[in-house]
Amino acid sequence: MEPVAPTPAPKLAPTQAPAAPPGCVCPDFHAAIELIGKRWTGAVVGALTERPMRFGELGKAIPGVSDRLLSQRLRELEEEGLVEREVEAGTPVRVTYSLTETGAGLGPALAELKSWAKAWKHTG
Repeated sequence: MEPVAPTPAPKLAPTQAPAAPPGCVCPDFHAAIELIGKRWTGAVVGALTERPMRFGELGKAIPGVSDRLLSQRLRELEEEGLVEREVEAGTPVRVTYSLTETGAGLGPALAELKSWAKAWKHTG
């Protein structure tokens, strides 16, 4: 009888995380909730689900956010592929921020969260 070679484990695609063990938090979910859960990030994405906006418009749409923090969150969301920045040449230069297709995919989840939040705040 010939020895049987062990079956090699399937290789994961470079962007695919290993499945979480039963009862553990999914690593992809954890990464997403940490990104969106950062202070002001959810508000920025939520505002941009309405329409593309310039920096000043975003600042007005999100009361309380500082320019410095808004700029930082926009950069982070751009690096993560959720927001894109369009620069229009001219004087003054105009910059418009909008959601990418990936960022827009958060729209239904944010709408559900908004609905839940209203019900949660109005109970009790």
